[in-house]
Amino acid sequence: MASRWRWFHQLGSPKWFFEKSSKWLPWIWASTLILLAIGLYYSLWASPIEARQGQGHTVRIMYIHVPAAALSMVGYVVMAIASIIGLVWKMKMAFAASRAIAPIGAAMTFIALFTGAVWGKPTWGTWWEWDARLTSELLLLFLYLGFIALHSSFAERAKADKAASVLAIVGVINVPIIYFSVKWWNTLHQGYSVTQKGALAPEFQVPLFIMIGAFYLLFIGLVIMRLRVEVLIREQKSRWVSDWAASHPSKQMQKGG
Repeated sequence: MASRWRWFHQLGSPKWFFEKSSKWLPWIWASTLILLAIGLYYSLWASPIEARQGQGHTVRIMYIHVPAAALSMVGYVVMAIASIIGLVWKMKMAFAASRAIAPIGAAMTFIALFTGAVWGKPTWGTWWEWDARLTSELLLLFLYLGFIALHSSFAERAKADKAASVLAIVGVINVPIIYFSVKWWNTLHQGYSVTQKGALAPEFQVPLFIMIGAFYLLFIGLVIMRLRVEVLIREQKSRWVSDWAASHPSKQMQKGG
């Protein structure tokens, strides 16, 4: 238990995170590329078409749409948890993590909405419907964009962190609405299928799970990279950042920018 909390406190140190994350990234990117290569091979080439949808290869959108939609919700929940940690325990890294997650979560939400529209046209006959799942997912995109805009509207970082964190915490109530919308309302969107036993045949399920794993690693890698930049910006007056910049001359212009 003590070691677990020690790890938690270490993670709250910008310097510790910056040093350690440089060693994590090569492994994360290597694992991401391997999983993506395997996942794309199976999802674009080796997996069969879905005969019931009557559009041949349309089902292959699922291998992008489902991981992106899952991460759009997971990313927001993590952002809200980090915001709570920042407000309650005053942990600087938590606020930085929230800010790092926001644009990547917004991108995942946009991908989910876009691929959903592309998938919806041949299967439902429409690009868009004010359906409960689609509407709440669109609201999630606005929440991400609202977080980014609100944070950028403050000149003082401490006020920006607090105001944006409150929005993240309030907005997290939308996540269970997205997830359970297909159960609570008679919606155009199909019900649970990925996590429901027997809903997907193994030839679809296996490549989908590989792609979900690849997307999670991609998400983690991108968040760590953005968080490292955020740490440098927030800690630019610290001695350890000056020492790091001095030992990496090629990075000094990036730091100054």
